[in-house]
Amino acid sequence: MPKPIRLGISTCPNDTFAFHALMAGEVDTEGLAFDTRLLDVEELNRGFVAGAFDVAKMSFATMLRHADKLVLLPAGSALGFGVGPVVLARQGLAHEPSNLANLHVLCPGAGTTATLLWRLFHVAPEDLDQRVFHAIMPALIRGEADLGVCIHEGRFSYEEAGLELYEDLGATWERATAAPLPLGGIAAHASLDEPVRAAVARTIRRSIEWARARPEAAAPTMARYAQDQSASAHMQHVELYVNDWTVDLGERGRAALDALGELATARGLAPRGVLRIQPSQASELR
Repeated sequence: MPKPIRLGISTCPNDTFAFHALMAGEVDTEGLAFDTRLLDVEELNRGFVAGAFDVAKMSFATMLRHADKLVLLPAGSALGFGVGPVVLARQGLAHEPSNLANLHVLCPGAGTTATLLWRLFHVAPEDLDQRVFHAIMPALIRGEADLGVCIHEGRFSYEEAGLELYEDLGATWERATAAPLPLGGIAAHASLDEPVRAAVARTIRRSIEWARARPEAAAPTMARYAQDQSASAHMQHVELYVNDWTVDLGERGRAALDALGELATARGLAPRGVLRIQPSQASELR
């Protein structure tokens, strides 16, 4: 038997939706076995760089910094319009504070695309307080920080929590680039043989297409791992983050990644380099 692929995905609903069929044995894996772990995306970023995974969901910000270690698979990415992280403000904070340098800002991990976006568009404050993503909204509610860059289900539930929207970083990105925002994707370690990478990519695409055809079947898996236990929020999350670019990155997705890399390099936030992308092989799925 082949050695299992060490696969890491996040606990957010778009990933548990997309990978439900793979984890449940509902799709052809072409003889591959998977040892799957579900973790916070920043844990996945660090784990992949440390060699803990063969294939993992990663923030594009981390991929750009470690492009020599990986190949981006064409299936499984999260990108689009209206999908960006939201910057939320604690109760009582003026909508547009005059001096960001004096504010306490929380971010969901130094390697996340959310933190990269904040740095692309805001120089201050010099120090950002990094927290696991699901701890940011509670900290804002308790008044422990001024602003928080929130990802995943937070964009759907912040009003109920009494928080205010300070900025939609996705909208800021769209105004600056007119491109869909690339958040994260599935990286395969560069040491994996090319035929194995191709088979993994086809398997992931099958899993995504299976779930899109039967969205209700993945509901228990999403509920098992999500931080927000609202079923409606889970499906809002899927509708927003699982789209045609998730099935296949395509040329526009590749162009969006180029734009992110160019901006990050220009600001000194990522090394100059090329992110390798596994060719799409959609014709082989039939």
